[in-house]
Amino acid sequence: MGDGDMGTSNQLELIVVVTFEMALMENNVSSDLIWELTRPNNSYLVKRKSGGGSQFSRDPLNLVNKHSRKYEGFVNQKVYIPTPEALTGHLAVGIQPGEKGGVTLITKKTKHTSRPAANMNRITWGKNKSNQRAYKGIVNYTAKQGYRADLRAEAIARASAILETQKPKKDNPEKKLRGGKAKKAAEKESS
Repeated sequence: MGDGDMGTSNQLELIVVVTFEMALMENNVSSDLIWELTRPNNSYLVKRKSGGGSQFSRDPLNLVNKHSRKYEGFVNQKVYIPTPEALTGHLAVGIQPGEKGGVTLITKKTKHTSRPAANMNRITWGKNKSNQRAYKGIVNYTAKQGYRADLRAEAIARASAILETQKPKKDNPEKKLRGGKAKKAAEKESS
């Protein structure tokens, strides 16, 4: 590999970064274009050599942690106006553990598209609420706000897994002796 190849690679990376930053600032850039530019390299991508070169995602708006167009939240925008993205349902939703237990539903706002911290809406169901109430709240909020219906099952599955890990583990009960061993132990205690 010569020096000329390295310069071309750096220029290409610079073009992709600048294009991606410009796309985030503009509201009229297609999500498909953003995905094609950021698919091979982005900050959420985790590549594994084991398992046939699996690719995972750390995106907080990715419900199944798969690196795919369908699940990536930074690409899928929340829009209210009828656009091609709204008609195909590319709307982002994520579930994360709450700070003090429970689960937090994370959704995107239409405002502040160039400011990621101000672009998120968070709703938390605490650890004292029942699991069914949290599931119902997630389904109702996403349905009423027009988020993707095909991701509701994944959202409930992720919330269920998070809430299951937050339950305290019970100690294993002492094993009871049965049959002949129980009779021998009872005779030793009585004598």
